[in-house]
Amino acid sequence: MTHTSSISRRTVTGSALLGTAALLLGAGGRAHAEPRAGAAPRTGTEPRAGADPRARAAAFPAPGDLVPTLPAPTGRHRVGCQPLYLVDDSRRDPWDPAIPVRELMLTVFYPARDVTGLAPAPQMPPQTATWFGLITPHTPLHLPAAGVNWGATRSHAFEGASPLPGRWPVLVHSPGGGDPRGLATSLAEDLASHGAVVLTVDHPGDAAAVEFPDARPYRTDTVRTTVFRGDPRDQPAVARTMIDARIADLHWVLDRLGRAADLPLPRGLAATLDLRRLGVYGHSAGGSAVTEVMYEDRRVRAGINLEGHLDYPPSAPGAAAEPFPVAKHGVDRPLLLLGSEGFDRREELDRSWSAVAAHSDRWVHSARVADADHWTFTDYAAMLPQLQAAGLMTAAERKELIGTVDPTASVPEVRHTVRRFFARHLAGH
Repeated sequence: MTHTSSISRRTVTGSALLGTAALLLGAGGRAHAEPRAGAAPRTGTEPRAGADPRARAAAFPAPGDLVPTLPAPTGRHRVGCQPLYLVDDSRRDPWDPAIPVRELMLTVFYPARDVTGLAPAPQMPPQTATWFGLITPHTPLHLPAAGVNWGATRSHAFEGASPLPGRWPVLVHSPGGGDPRGLATSLAEDLASHGAVVLTVDHPGDAAAVEFPDARPYRTDTVRTTVFRGDPRDQPAVARTMIDARIADLHWVLDRLGRAADLPLPRGLAATLDLRRLGVYGHSAGGSAVTEVMYEDRRVRAGINLEGHLDYPPSAPGAAAEPFPVAKHGVDRPLLLLGSEGFDRREELDRSWSAVAAHSDRWVHSARVADADHWTFTDYAAMLPQLQAAGLMTAAERKELIGTVDPTASVPEVRHTVRRFFARHLAGH
């Protein structure tokens, strides 16, 4: 059984007021995709990381470039953050056969005790931001090729801050296909400010650009750029590799969290993780992956799918889409399916969402954000209106990505909805 509603500013404001005492948790779609034949393909016409210094210089901001800003967190806690580099030596990289291990980059956001003397961390690492600026104008996103200083945008989290003692629920996030984890910053740090530890996961080879701490013999540059060109949903083999790789990545992250004391976390943070209150959420391909992970891993108590399909696209013209196991069998723990009213793949999305709901009894709830489109669940919700106001993006281009909804409505709506869901379902154990 599914419960469907449309989210408006009025709905969220009212529910937020009713749920204030519980907040938080207590003391896809159009992406970019297709690898070339052979190893380590790269995006469009863009040069490989480390190739031509002039290519990197082309992405450097000019004086006066717009610096987008992110909305501040709404919780009472300051927020700390730290990047994490992890290596799974039991798997080869799914996109490049020359890489004998699976490398991941994450950012952990957490309630902080003290941020004195620290500066806010960047939304994206510097080389990621540079390559993001080079790559995205040549994807279906069609972001401006110049005029934006992506690397200067700051988060509201402080790298290296001392963790606030407590017992915090843990949330793991997977971004949309082709998106770097930095585009999930605003929601992640808002959740942390209300009392949660949030880990955002980059999926190298998939994400637009991933910056690593150093080079390795099998990876001679510190940056890996995406193999995608076009939309993975239109390329069945690519879509399957993308989703299967993400599912494996997330299972491995959950396994590592079970041995948190061995992770390179800020001192004292491992002791604050309450893994009995574990949730997952993801956008687009990330929503697809986290929903299947929730079905497969009973350690996950609740999940949110932000407009991710629950099937593999048809393998041939006229063939039927192949549902994920979660769509065939349903879930027995709380799952929120949160979409946008303007999503252009809504009809095919609804088929897989209806399937999981039909097999899940009372556990599935669905809702839509009014006047919104697919990327309203990312930092674009706040950033693209700033680009439009600066004349760097047309109203039509902005509408295609995030809809017409104003960020003063959409950002609180998404934050409140996600936070309230986890507050309810990850309450004390």
